[in-house]
Amino acid sequence: MESLGARIIAATVDDRLTTEALASENRYTFPIGYGLTEAQLEDFDPWWADDHHGRYPQPMEFLVLRGGTLFGSLYASGPIGRMDVEEVLTSIRGRERRRLEQE
Repeated sequence: MESLGARIIAATVDDRLTTEALASENRYTFPIGYGLTEAQLEDFDPWWADDHHGRYPQPMEFLVLRGGTLFGSLYASGPIGRMDVEEVLTSIRGRERRRLEQE
């Protein structure tokens, strides 16, 4: 991903200890913000679940271009339909190819 100039940045409503444990267990090396509040997420217009686990936002994924323009987004309440790594890389490569063709 770095060879494409891409970075992963994540954030969660979970607390610091839960987030650090998850990152350690999965060997994540990218930055993960934690402790996000409902007010902080408001601008992203998340879909909120409210069940026996409590109230929590469903996963959101965003692809953001160099200048901060939103290139793609996905809101999913389950694993079907979420972007996998290869789909993200294909999108980034295609966008980069088009950008270079326009230069």
